[in-house]
Amino acid sequence: MNMKTPILYTAALALVCVSPEPARAEEVGAYLGFGSAYATSTGAQLDTFSDGTLYKTPALSGAFGHIGADVFLSKVFAVGGEISWRFPAGDYAGIPYRPTFYSVDAIYRPKFRTGRWEPELRLGIGGARVNFFPADDLSCSQVPGCPASDHLQQHLAAAARWYFTDHFFLRPAIDLHHVDHLYEFGANWIPEFSVSVGYSVGRGE
Repeated sequence: MNMKTPILYTAALALVCVSPEPARAEEVGAYLGFGSAYATSTGAQLDTFSDGTLYKTPALSGAFGHIGADVFLSKVFAVGGEISWRFPAGDYAGIPYRPTFYSVDAIYRPKFRTGRWEPELRLGIGGARVNFFPADDLSCSQVPGCPASDHLQQHLAAAARWYFTDHFFLRPAIDLHHVDHLYEFGANWIPEFSVSVGYSVGRGE
């Protein structure tokens, strides 16, 4: 799967969601933010360039971009999509790399929301892709998953929206990615923390 595919999908969903006349939707919105994700290292050491120098595999960390969109079909239930990716590319045993997580989610918004605060819970499935950018095929052959690997992921998240206007909101979120067979790192459970700014239409109308 090309890395551009989930990005283009989410961008298209965001455009649909912010349409001024969403068909048969209670509320639609999109958001963009930044955060960080973490997973431990495998602890392996690789002779990446076949020169006798060993490079330790890294922990997953660093800054992540975060983008999402959703369509509420009722006051409490919605569908949505999210994608997050590391930027800039990190260093994996001497080779630049970039992980990406994407999902399609069912969303539940509890009725106990008050004032300008609106909590939400998400559950979905999607994928994780790890892209490597090696200088040559020889160094790539020493790194598991190079030049790219794809994994199935299950996605859980909890977030809250604080509307500082009728349409614009801040969205702190905690995401939990469970990625199947993520052999590039030392854990399959990956927590992610982010804060986004978003825009929605249809709320309270």
